[in-house]
This record gives sequence, C-alpha cells and structure tokens, in this order.
Amino acid sequence: MSHRPPSPFPDRRGVLRGSLAASAALALPSAAGVAPALALTGRPRAPWGVQAGDVTTHSGLVWVRSDRPARMVVETSATESFRNARRWRGPLLGSGTDFTGTVPVRGLPSGEQIHYRVTLADPDDPRRSGEPVSGTFRTAPGKRRQGVRFLWSADIVGQGWGINPDLGGLFAYEEMRRLDPDFFLCSGDTIYADGPLSPTVTLPDGRVWRNVTTEEKSKVAETLAEFRGAFRYPLLDENVRRFNAQVPTITQWDDHEVVNNWYPGEILTDARYTEKNVDTLAARALKAFSEYVPVSTLPSTGDGGRVHRVVRHGPLLDVFVLDMRTFRDANSPGRQPDATDGILGPEQLAWLKRELARSRAVWKVIASDMPLGLVVRDGATDIEAVAQGDPGAPLGRELQIAELLRFVKHRRITGTVWLTADVHYTSAQHYDPSRAAFQDFAPFWEFVSGPLAAGGFPANALDGTFGPDRVFLKAPTRSNVSPMESPQYFGEVDIDGDSGELTVRLRATGGAVLFTKVLQPGRVGQ
Repeated sequence: MSHRPPSPFPDRRGVLRGSLAASAALALPSAAGVAPALALTGRPRAPWGVQAGDVTTHSGLVWVRSDRPARMVVETSATESFRNARRWRGPLLGSGTDFTGTVPVRGLPSGEQIHYRVTLADPDDPRRSGEPVSGTFRTAPGKRRQGVRFLWSADIVGQGWGINPDLGGLFAYEEMRRLDPDFFLCSGDTIYADGPLSPTVTLPDGRVWRNVTTEEKSKVAETLAEFRGAFRYPLLDENVRRFNAQVPTITQWDDHEVVNNWYPGEILTDARYTEKNVDTLAARALKAFSEYVPVSTLPSTGDGGRVHRVVRHGPLLDVFVLDMRTFRDANSPGRQPDATDGILGPEQLAWLKRELARSRAVWKVIASDMPLGLVVRDGATDIEAVAQGDPGAPLGRELQIAELLRFVKHRRITGTVWLTADVHYTSAQHYDPSRAAFQDFAPFWEFVSGPLAAGGFPANALDGTFGPDRVFLKAPTRSNVSPMESPQYFGEVDIDGDSGELTVRLRATGGAVLFTKVLQPGRVGQ
C-alpha cells in the first residue's frame, strides 16, 4: 500500500473523461497514524481529503481536517482555474475539534458546478501554507426543469468488515462516484463505533478477509478520542476521499455511531464497556459526528445543535432528515396503548408535521434511519424500530407514525416518499390502507437500501398495521455475509425536471439495477 496524500481533485468533466484513475486502489494518508500535535515539521497538510455537505440552491458546507494547528481558507469558483475566485476565511483548526473545521459558503449561483479548494495556513506565519486540496459540487437547481438525481445507502465498515486492500478498499464508493449524482444521502450507521476490526477474518469457504486496522478501531469506542478515530477510519480509503471530493452528502445518524440499539437513559451490561452510561457515550459520539460530518444544524464545535433538519434542494425536492435515536423512548415489547416520546419525541414530530405542511417542493423525501413496517428486534422480547410484530391497531411507537400518516392525508400533503436502510438488504414496500389495520392514511412507498460496506442479513418480517406489501426483496439467506461474498447495495432517485416523475432504482455493486419504480408527482399517496 502506498503512503501518500490524495492528489488535488480535477473537475467533474475531467473525471468523467477518465482523467482521474478509476481504479479503487487503496492509498492511506501518510499522516493517518500521526497525532496532529506531533506532526509539526513542514507545512500543514490535509491527507484526509475534503468534503461538502447540506448543499442547497445557494449554499453548502466545506469540511477539512489538518495534520496540525492551521487556519482554514476556502476559495470557490465557477471554473477549475479558480479565476475570479471568492475567498472564505475559515476557523483556526485545533485540538478542540480534532483539527477539523467547516466553512459555510453562501451566495452561490443555483444549478451550477462549484469548484472549491481548501488551503491550510500556519497560524503563526500565514505565508507557510500547505498544498491546496480541491473538490467540487453542484448547487441545487433554481428552476424545476433542471431535474435532480441522488443516491442513498448506509451501514459502513460494520460487522467486522473494514477496508480490505485485496478488494481495492471500500469499492462501492467508486461505483457511486462514477454515477455522478447531485448528492449522497447517508441514512446512518456511518461508523460502527461498537464494532472492532481484527486484522483477518476467515470466511465460511476458507478464504481470508484482511482489514486495514488502527488503534482506535481495535476496540469499542468509549472515549472521545476513540470515537474520533472511528470517524477517521473510512477516510483512510482513497475511494471514500475521491467520492467525498466529488459528491456532497446529506448525513444522518442511527445506533452504530454510539452502540448497537441504544436509547437515551440506557445503562449497558456489555462487558466490553467500562463506560456503561449510554448518554455519556452518545454525547461523545455526537461531538465526533459534528466534527467529522458537515451538517448545517450541528456546529463543528459540538456545542448544541441537532441532527434532524430539512435540506431544501430546489423546487423539486425537500429532504426531511429524521433522528430516530436522540428522542426515542426505551426499547420494549412495544405494546403501550399510548406513547408520548415514541421514536421521534413530541417536539421532533411537531417539527416534521410543520415542515411537511410548509414544503412547496414537488417531492418530500423522508429520510428515516429506521424502517416503518419491518420488525427489527432488540433481543428476544424488545423492539428496536417501529413495528412490533402485532398486525393489529397501532401500539407503542406505531402510534406516533399513525399520527404522522394521518396528518399527511388530512392536510393533503403530496409527494411523500420514505427512504431508509438499517436492515442490511434492499427492498421496496408499498403501504396501503386497504390492507392495513390502521386505515386513516394515504398509500405510500418505502424503499430500503444498504449495506454500503458491511455484513448482509436475511429479510425481516413485515408487520400488517400499516398494510405493507413487499414488492421487491434482495437479501442473503444467512447472517453477516461479507462484502467479498455478496454485493453491496445502494439506491438511486432520479426526478425528471420536465414531467416531475420520480424514479427509484435499487442497485447492487457490479452495475446491476435490481428494481425500478416510477412515481407520479402531485399525489397524496401513490
């Protein structure tokens, strides 16, 4: 494996012409294992690459990590030559944010390719600056006819399957990059803080899986430093850095950013943990998440903020990013006849109803980190997601979802589509009141994709409360199938600017389109 930082990123046209090497060869940043405070010779460097997040019609966030204290400076331009560039003076990067920083760039032209580059300057001598690191993104269209196309997936380096140099690293990212989407919706489980990596794993057929390993990924994450190391781990992969420099993200979190199936107030019994208080672990994880993921509602300083938000992507699309972790009630059998907190909490539910009613976008994508009608269990008796296996009237967390679905119907909110992940296979479910125990809602679709770089699992059972019909399913027949044995999955959404039609494609690595569904605009339900 070579040990060099990624080269400055060319424009998209150059990428698509093949000017950037298309191989998924692994190249670790040379400073990956060096503490930034100790790497003080030479000029500041950014071997973890750049990324952009929460891009809208006229704005976006640009992220970087330095290998030492540095001043972050961002330039944006309409051309890769950076002629007539705008300059954005960013924060001083230091240990308080693990030498990461984000800069909001605003006042950008809509529907245009934006080139950006980040320069890191010595805070004591601005003349001593590092080599600029470049990236690009498209702003959301200001006019409907431009159309929108994006990808979604989740579940990254989970179940013991990390960066395998024999496979060329996290190869799904390279396949997604070549599709050149407007953005990537990451539906959670962005790291597996509770999933240590071992150097090798022997597969059932006798082959050996090899992992790139780091000190932080050798155990479960408990300290802030360990959570930070878990977020750095995917950035060791050249595919990920190249993808981040070309495709902006909208990112949410789920359980594995902290610990499997967590809920507020939980006290762990897992012997691997010396810190048993999940609230303490979640606070540390959220700070690391805010440092390493550009999220418009989370200050990179880790002070306050929230994960749930609306990212408005022009007249065709609003993305409603949910947080089904922070405000949920405790996992239980889910048979309560009332549920104040449910899975969203009352404040987030009120926010979601208000923002859905306010939206004027043709399509309202509800980015849910957990599925609605799939029974996801936590142990033998408790329920981890929404559906609890009783096909009758709503109980437990189902009550909150029923309230939301009723609201959408009665307010005649059109164009709602649910996108999710979590279960480590891909499927499409159509929900219809004619099949349901609870019937006061309009029909809708829920599409599942993932994992992106983790183990595959068999399909979950359906719960009949909201009348799901599993129209398509692709899943392994045994648990924790490695990416060496089974494809990884991601979804594609393509909204046509002329007709307004929304096409969903469920994809597998290797180029296969497994399932396609076209939805018509302007309808309450489909």
